[in-house]
This record gives sequence, structure tokens and C-alpha cells, in this order.
Amino acid sequence: MTNQTRETTVDQAIKTGIKNVVLVHGTWADGSSWGKVIPLLEAKGLHVRAVQNPLTSLGDDVAATKRAIELQDGPVLLVGHSWGGVVITEAGNHDQVAGLVYVAAVAPEEGQSFLDTVQTAPATPGNDQIRPDAYGFVSMSPTGIFEDFAQDLPEAEQKLILATQGPQAFTALTEKITKAAWKQKPSWFIVAANDRMINPDLERTLAQKLNAKTLEIPTSHVAMLADPEAVASVILEAAGTL
Repeated sequence: MTNQTRETTVDQAIKTGIKNVVLVHGTWADGSSWGKVIPLLEAKGLHVRAVQNPLTSLGDDVAATKRAIELQDGPVLLVGHSWGGVVITEAGNHDQVAGLVYVAAVAPEEGQSFLDTVQTAPATPGNDQIRPDAYGFVSMSPTGIFEDFAQDLPEAEQKLILATQGPQAFTALTEKITKAAWKQKPSWFIVAANDRMINPDLERTLAQKLNAKTLEIPTSHVAMLADPEAVASVILEAAGTL
């Protein structure tokens, strides 16, 4: 299928598919991490809302996501990056959510936490660059941002990520999912093949477990910044399918 044919097919599907997309960012980020994807989705007529997670607990992030869901007029496609995959796994049980898209993300089983899930695979290089502070939050070192988190972005973008990163409460990473939405709702998964934060083999395993329609792209952990067109294409396809 050519790019032009693919775009035409997606455009036709969007006319009858989901109109609302809620984007959930991950650790060491905020809603602006979706800044390259949002205009691509809006150009196709979708209504997009990016959640601003407090990153203080799973419960707080789920609550913030549910508020964003309930602001939408109609069904929602819920998209999560990295830690955001944990959030959408829980928040995705909301009645308005029609489907889930995981972007280089973690999708725990019921009774599992983020850490429980990632520890089922070998550790990645970025794990060594996580720095705790005196308040129970963790951040990424400059080396981690430049070499492991966003190694394929221009230096100016890397510096922006470093300056704006949102520290995460470490305890949030140990909080367990109570009900996994992916068991009841259709899922899509983008595997970041050059991910140095979440093991790409774990992403592949999770995608298979979810029976998700999967696209693998050769990017760093921040796939939505490294290849926004590919990420947007999956979201558009999912929205048009539901």
C-alpha cells in the first residue's frame, strides 16, 4: 500500500470512527511530549487532549486521565507512552474508552506494578542513569537523557527534555493494577526497537500478550518525538477502526 493510498484509507475510516483522543505522557515528561503528534491528529479532524500527569502516584495520574476522558464528548481512544501505559491500563476501564494505544509502554497484568513488569526482562542501560532525590522522586541524569532516553533527537530537543523533565514519585512505580483494561478493549502497540529505557523485547512480549496490532519502528524511547508520523499513523488507524 502506498503512503497516498494509506492516507486515503485512514481519512475514509476517520469519518466514521472515534473522534476523541486522550494522550497520556510518561515519566520525566509532560503533555508537551506529544507536541509533534497533536497537529498531525488534529489535521485529520480528531479532537485531542494531552493529560498533565502529576506523577505523584498511580491513583493521581489515573484520576487526571479520567478527568480528561470525561471532558470529551463521546467515545475516546486512550494513548499512553512509557509509564503512561500503566496509567491507561487502569484508566482505560472507563466506560467512554473504546480502545488503547501503547507507545513504547508498559502494560501490566492485574496485580502487577510498573516495576514488577519491567523486571521480567533484562535491565536496560538507562536504568543506571536514574537518580533519586531526598523527597522520594526520581529523575534522569543528563547522560541518561542524551544517551538512553532520547539518543536519536537533535541536541536542542534533548536539552529541552532535560530542562523540563517531570520527576516521578518512586512509590508510584510499585503501585499495582487492579483491573487491566486491555483484557476487554482492543489494543495497538508501537515497539521502539532502539529503546534503552524499556527493553524492546519486553515491549514485543507485551504486544503479543495483548494481542495488539503492532508496529515496530527504529527509534529511541521517545518514539512520538523521534518519528511522530509513524506514531500518528497508528493512532489514526486505531481511531478509524473503532
